[in-house]
Amino acid sequence: MEAWEKVFLDDQALGKVHADLGCIACHGGVGGTTDMEEAHQGIVRDPDPAQTCASCHKSIVGTYLDSLHVTLAGYYTVLRVRGSEETWPQLMTAFDNHCDNCHASCGQCHVSRPTINEGGLLAKHEFKKVPPMNLTCTGCHGTRINDEYKGKNQTADGAKVPADVHFNPGGMACFACHTGDQMHGALGVFNHRYDGPPDPSCTQAGCHENIGGPDDQVAYHTSVHLEKVQCQVCHAAPYKHCYNCHVQLSDKGVPYFKVEPSEIYLIIGKNPIRSPERPWEYVVLRHVPIARDTYAYYGENLLPNFDARETWTYATPHTIQRRTPQTESCNSCHGNASLFLTEDFVRRKAPDELEANRNVIVTEIP
Repeated sequence: MEAWEKVFLDDQALGKVHADLGCIACHGGVGGTTDMEEAHQGIVRDPDPAQTCASCHKSIVGTYLDSLHVTLAGYYTVLRVRGSEETWPQLMTAFDNHCDNCHASCGQCHVSRPTINEGGLLAKHEFKKVPPMNLTCTGCHGTRINDEYKGKNQTADGAKVPADVHFNPGGMACFACHTGDQMHGALGVFNHRYDGPPDPSCTQAGCHENIGGPDDQVAYHTSVHLEKVQCQVCHAAPYKHCYNCHVQLSDKGVPYFKVEPSEIYLIIGKNPIRSPERPWEYVVLRHVPIARDTYAYYGENLLPNFDARETWTYATPHTIQRRTPQTESCNSCHGNASLFLTEDFVRRKAPDELEANRNVIVTEIP
């Protein structure tokens, strides 16, 4: 092993509790030897939480194993809608090659960067109770959430999209809203990230809980707006949309994907997941990079029910502003067709997806 490949670890780097356990308790290997090759026999780079962490953190691991970070249930949910029993084996082959590496173990948040980002210890081998978001959260959720939240995007005409007010000037890290309970699956077992009640919620305790109440001085916070319009419709700045992802293997069997250039804009449509928990008629939508032939490398027509689910999907962009162009006046939204997902808009952007988006297209501009 070259010198640059080595990392010196002492007891202090592990923290007292984990240092008492020693390396072998989690990573395996052979003790009682000074020979590196022998000591590393059977070593496990990324230990199984159920076999290691659970011995001390039983309740957390118990729910974490059913969390979306582990199960990736959101992917399966949408693939089952668009695919079929006949095409499922081929879809799973493609999924295993291109999507399955998005799992996150305990260590990939609390000790190192995620494996999908080529790993790397966060701080020697310290166990970070609260992981640094710039090395963990945004390492995976980077091109959309990180760039939106930190104000790194610009629109097609070159206008800079400001950072989310929760980041600047708010200075809030991811975990200020996305709690450990949410990340560890302690709030329930869900099939999709928008399954169950909104969490975090704009109006939850300690946030904007007085919206619509007697002390709310915002004129636009009428009962009609609050009942029919998602908060982000008024308070989101433009955000990223992706198109036409295609996956395949190289001549050497290396998985890769191609995707068209993304676009930055805000678009309002009908709520595709309207429920008592998300009762709004109008919400912001984001185009996801699926296409009819995304998995064509693995077989023909693997998404026979492509039109069964919209491609402009329910969204909660991390571009929140107190004041936006939408809030300048009533007519900024009302009667302004350019803000809404209309049939003409879909025909211009993705004419092949018109039927898939019938339920979110706005046919009459409010």
